[in-house]
Amino acid sequence: MAKRFTATIEKRGRWYVGYVDGLPGVNTQGRTLKEVSDNLREAITLVLEAQQGLRAKEPPTKVYKKTIVVEA
Repeated sequence: MAKRFTATIEKRGRWYVGYVDGLPGVNTQGRTLKEVSDNLREAITLVLEAQQGLRAKEPPTKVYKKTIVVEA
């Protein structure tokens, strides 16, 4: 099943820098738009595989949700 993600790609000097908001760890760079797009596709795949692997492990006995406030 195909999933769609919105990437932000910025031109910085001679490089393109790309990332996906809401998907930590998905960020890369490339010399061309094609290169950065290919790199983003690979990074998304790797992060999703890693997340799936973490979910497949033994389920937690208890889950806590807590709001964390950070002043930036």
